[in-house]
Amino acid sequence: MNPSLPRIDGDAPSLTTASGSTELAEALALPALGFDRSCAGCHLPDCDLDLEKTLNCGQVFHWLPQGSGFVGAIGEVPVYLERSGRTLITSADHIELAQTYLALDHSLPEITATFPRDETMQAALKFCYGLRIARQPPWECLASFITSALKQIRHIRAISLAIRRRFGPALRLGSLEVHGYPKPEVLAAVELSDLLECKLGFRARNLLAAARMVADGVLDLEKLRGQPTNQARSELCQVPGVGEKIANCVLLFAYERLEVVPIDVWIRRGLQEIYFSSQAKVPGTELRSFSETYFGPYAGYAQQYLFHYWRLNYRKRR
Repeated sequence: MNPSLPRIDGDAPSLTTASGSTELAEALALPALGFDRSCAGCHLPDCDLDLEKTLNCGQVFHWLPQGSGFVGAIGEVPVYLERSGRTLITSADHIELAQTYLALDHSLPEITATFPRDETMQAALKFCYGLRIARQPPWECLASFITSALKQIRHIRAISLAIRRRFGPALRLGSLEVHGYPKPEVLAAVELSDLLECKLGFRARNLLAAARMVADGVLDLEKLRGQPTNQARSELCQVPGVGEKIANCVLLFAYERLEVVPIDVWIRRGLQEIYFSSQAKVPGTELRSFSETYFGPYAGYAQQYLFHYWRLNYRKRR
């Protein structure tokens, strides 16, 4: 998290190992996953996690529905996640990993209290409450958003899954097979023609160049953690295919710079219509400056709520 922002841990969610608990064991005893009858749950204070919105809001692109929950990978660990009442259900050895990945230490009441009180923001808050900014591995996040250019979420998801299945490590979760994202060293060694088979189009060349920059040490993704936001953004923008919007996505979703606002087509459209309706087309730099001031210290959260709200409700509103 950006050290200039106040820490928002609040009360850490309590962990409960639930071996022998009928309710939790039955929830995890999905035949396809092959779980045994022991499992664990993480109690969610105030029920402030919407797992579906968190995993389907356009920040991550590889989680798939399975039973009453989702399967995917956190790094190279295959994981099942399910929300049941006030409990986040996963296997016992994945509790802390899931807790960190889903940012359950982020106090949503404290974060959302900083949002402006205008009608649009409050409607987005009501619609999206429980959505959390996940903590993604930097390379996976950077690569995913390089492949996102000019694509809708369903297309980005298809590309991400194709890359994982073709080049990523196969991970077993019971009888299911999921795939981690291929490391930069792996993608750096593949042929451009192989990447093109994943339906990347022009993005393939950019992804290959990015993988080689990271694999060769030209771009040190871990070093960016300690850099000021503007410096980290500038370094990310040296990567082919990365402009300010993608760089800001990586800063928000991988480096926990919660004040950063990516300006994509949905955010640009919404800001223009709601907050700059009396003006002609407003430059992106002005929209970003406005957003990072108007939406407060957690403007990245506000942006994601607005993005998801507008994306799913824009046509209905019209």
